[in-house]
Amino acid sequence: MGLKLEHVTKTYMDKVAVKDISFSIDKPGIFGLLGTNGAGKTTTIRMLLGILKKDTGSITWNGKEISRESVNFGYLPEERGIYPKSKIKDQIIYFAKLKGMQQEEALKQLTYWAKRLEVNEYLELPAEKLSKGNQQKVQFITAVIHNPELIILDEPFSGLDPINAEILKQVMFELIEQGKYIVMSSHQMTQIEEFCSDVVIMNKGVTVLKGNLQQIKNSYPCNLLELTTDKAVESYIENAGLHIIFSKNNEYQIEIKEEKKARALLKDLIDAGIEVNRFELKRPSLQEIFVEKVGG
Repeated sequence: MGLKLEHVTKTYMDKVAVKDISFSIDKPGIFGLLGTNGAGKTTTIRMLLGILKKDTGSITWNGKEISRESVNFGYLPEERGIYPKSKIKDQIIYFAKLKGMQQEEALKQLTYWAKRLEVNEYLELPAEKLSKGNQQKVQFITAVIHNPELIILDEPFSGLDPINAEILKQVMFELIEQGKYIVMSSHQMTQIEEFCSDVVIMNKGVTVLKGNLQQIKNSYPCNLLELTTDKAVESYIENAGLHIIFSKNNEYQIEIKEEKKARALLKDLIDAGIEVNRFELKRPSLQEIFVEKVGG
């Protein structure tokens, strides 16, 4: 049955931080929670975790009211939550014990995760000696070492270089295969598009868009043509009444408002004997949709 929020509201004095938010995750996977700073994402996450009490609505896990006692949570906050002067190994074990693990099991899981995330060599060092990216990996371990059912990740790729980002990406896919439910908040739209099938976009505490990401994108008309040819075709594009956004080495990004003009251009190129290596009509990216919904 998974996680369900229904008509949840949270107010601080006269300021509404979250207003009537509803969404559900009914199968293992990653759900995207998006919004600008101050949109209400952190407040929503804190209500999920039981740190804040909601004013109205319900938050349930498998049909029961959610609480720290009823759900085994894992939480990766956006802010650094590790002690700079303490050894990495000591504090991971400490956090694991706070989550109910015994010493032997905690050490076993630490061995696995330290190897999986490639931080073995840092376990005896204080956190302040680690790079921002390695601190992020350590913090990720503290979020998952106790095998939680529900995992909440706030900007999980913060500070990671491309190689470490790829390691974490593979780990997240493994967690999905294990049946984990994951809520991910991020400002990096490409990662949301890669991981999430469903999203909620918030703005000033209000839900401005939610649903299946692919269905949301399919509801928008194509607005971009990516074209690659064997020779320069600027004149054909201009004659078709289309605007070139970018061009280099006979590769073009072309703004379109009507698909029929793009298809007419393709016909003209073929009739002229020009080799078309790529012709792809594209719908708005999540980044563009996000800016449209909250940019004002």
